[in-house]
Amino acid sequence: MTTNAQPAQPSFTTGYRNTVLWLLVLAYTFNFIDRTIISTIGQAIKVDLELTDQQLGWLGGLSFALLYTTLGIPIARLAERINRVNIISIAIVIWSAFTVLCGTATSYLQLLLYRVGVGVGEAGLSPPAHSLISDYFEPKKRASALSVYAFGIPLGTMFGAMAGGWIAENLSWQAAFMMVGFPGVMVAIAIKLIVKEPPRGWADRKALADERATAQAAGLPVAPEASIAVAPAEAAAEPPPSILAVSKRLFGSWGMFHMAAGITVASFAGYGTGHYVPAYFIREFGLGLAVVGMAVGLISGISNGAGTLLGGFLTDIASKRSARWYALVPAIGLILATPIYILAFTRDSYQLAWAILLIPGILHYTYLGPTFGVVQNVMDARMRATAVAVLFFVLNLIALGFGPPFCGWCIDQFARAAFTAKGMAGDFLEVCKGGVAPTGASPELVAACPAAMAEGTRMGIVSNLLIYAWAGVHYLLAAITLPRDMARARGEA
Repeated sequence: MTTNAQPAQPSFTTGYRNTVLWLLVLAYTFNFIDRTIISTIGQAIKVDLELTDQQLGWLGGLSFALLYTTLGIPIARLAERINRVNIISIAIVIWSAFTVLCGTATSYLQLLLYRVGVGVGEAGLSPPAHSLISDYFEPKKRASALSVYAFGIPLGTMFGAMAGGWIAENLSWQAAFMMVGFPGVMVAIAIKLIVKEPPRGWADRKALADERATAQAAGLPVAPEASIAVAPAEAAAEPPPSILAVSKRLFGSWGMFHMAAGITVASFAGYGTGHYVPAYFIREFGLGLAVVGMAVGLISGISNGAGTLLGGFLTDIASKRSARWYALVPAIGLILATPIYILAFTRDSYQLAWAILLIPGILHYTYLGPTFGVVQNVMDARMRATAVAVLFFVLNLIALGFGPPFCGWCIDQFARAAFTAKGMAGDFLEVCKGGVAPTGASPELVAACPAAMAEGTRMGIVSNLLIYAWAGVHYLLAAITLPRDMARARGEA
């Protein structure tokens, strides 16, 4: 009899694990609907509340990211200790309620504060969700599973754009917030009733047991049976490793640092430019909210969704040859996507622009699954939620917090320059509040305000798109040492 005997482990079927994964995808979809809908209806909010684009950027940026990032770490520490399903369910209810409250806002300050509340709720999803997925799916399938989870990003962006644009045009931007917020409560109930809390390290033990069975069948030497469960069981009995220990593993090597830098820089460009894409097509081509929401939503869902899934599955296949492909797949995708994005946003035909935009998302979004897969694969079972929270703290504080307002600031400056170049007197931001001329203005001013706004938006977006190539360089740098760094982190070298 061994002293390392372990309690019987539950058996989760492939069908059940996939059900859990897609429920979490549904939660992440609503997460991104509630998070990004403001970019679709932002033009209506800008005109109604007479905002600058930088102010609009703060609504989608730091106001949301401030508590979203800071609360992520303490919530993740709880997730290392207590039931993760409960945390996720409560979080969904909180952010859904604050999204509904956004629809009651009558001032910029009110809307800003409610957006902070949305961030508070959403802080409780991804760290425990990544940890759950890693306990349900073994390492060789983890990048694929996490890319499926990340599929909620383009899905949420798509449905938020399509629904938000139609509701804002036919009802109001306030109604759009309310109508996308309420369904989240049903998702929370479904997750609470269906998803079971797995033992920590269940998938790792399953993978080791499968390897042992394969070796036995082949007549090869195998490790003692008890060793399969010792590490996870001991981990469950001890306090989780410190935040410092997690951070050292996450950022403490060349390869891991540049993987983190790559996803942060890519997200900075994505959150920044994405916040103003619907507004660009409205301002540049005079299209309605519903049409733009439908087009941008479909393009995001198809192109970005394909890239998200492709990145994970392609990397899981290629990484069997070398772990270097966890970095090379995102590097190649981001660098190739940059000039195609710029091509799209410099066309004089919105139909041509939309056709071109179906291509770069497939390349660009390949970075999500590989990056999250690397993070989970180098972490011990009781470090995974904290690792995601620490990464998201850095990523979202920089990218989500400052990406939209930075891009908005760029748009404001380019619009100012365009307004002056047209020979108009005064400061664009003061003369053209909300991007439109005041009532009773001269015909020249009535034409100059939207023209300068459109030109500024195009140039602001194009300048920020160059940041994607910068992110690709970080992934190239990560590829130099990533296989060795991952092996060392797992104690294999």
